[in-house]
Amino acid sequence: MSKQARGIWLAAGGAALWGASGAAAQYLFEQTPVTTAWLVAVRLLVAGGILTAVSWHRNPLHLRELARYRWAWWHLLGYSVLGTLFSQLAYFLAVKASNAATATVLQYLQPVLIIIWVALASRKWPRRIDNFSVLLALLGTFLLITDGHPGSLTLTPLALFWGLLCAVAAALCTLLPVRLLKHFDTLAVSGLAMLVGGILMLPELFLTPWPHLTWFAWLMVAYVVIFGTLLAYTMVLASLNYISPTATGILGAFEPLLATVMAVGLLGTRLTPAMVVGSLLILATTFLQALPVDLNPFGRLRAKHHH
Repeated sequence: MSKQARGIWLAAGGAALWGASGAAAQYLFEQTPVTTAWLVAVRLLVAGGILTAVSWHRNPLHLRELARYRWAWWHLLGYSVLGTLFSQLAYFLAVKASNAATATVLQYLQPVLIIIWVALASRKWPRRIDNFSVLLALLGTFLLITDGHPGSLTLTPLALFWGLLCAVAAALCTLLPVRLLKHFDTLAVSGLAMLVGGILMLPELFLTPWPHLTWFAWLMVAYVVIFGTLLAYTMVLASLNYISPTATGILGAFEPLLATVMAVGLLGTRLTPAMVVGSLLILATTFLQALPVDLNPFGRLRAKHHH
């Protein structure tokens, strides 16, 4: 297998595992007493602990170097709370309030939010391709949440609220760790961010009775933590050794694709033609923003979110 083919399989496979974790979470929320806070706590603690241990095993200097600087710990805490923990909670709450397909697609509004942020921060009007991306995203969101009928909503206000917060959280996951990732190892930063977020959720595990689950439900929990978080993130990160970040970003479209296929095919989620078109328009903004750097307003700001 060539290096390029290996990178493509890793990126697409990792994104697909992420997407399937959304469908697994939807099953848990619909069929079991698992709560969003409990699932987030378990996911972040286990995945964050393992990633941090792997980082330490590979090169202890990466973690020691990060621990030397006080500014790094403040940045890491902000990224852990406002990025990693916030994105996990917002995504799973959106899945619970709607479904995996809708939550994952709405999360992909993040490029639009970053376009707006970059324009405000630089005090420059967005370029044509950016304006076109925003229009596509707005039209797609309109179709997704109204089914093309003004005055009616296919989502509850709560589902729409958490879905839009998914996009905000994904944008923060892209913007907040920029300085950290310039100075420190990606695996160390991501592992510690998850671990710190999980530690902050420890009261949920201590104060809330653990749910009584069937063996299949426990398998779904294990999938979300191991395959949908730990393995998915590792595969996407490894793909960058073989293909460009642009290609990895484009192949990330497998995440909402698989989440939609599994939600519709296995969980009975209903999507109308207008909602499907709206979802495709939103995803199209990701492809536009994954164009070569000379056409890309983000430059080095793009970083893969992980939920």
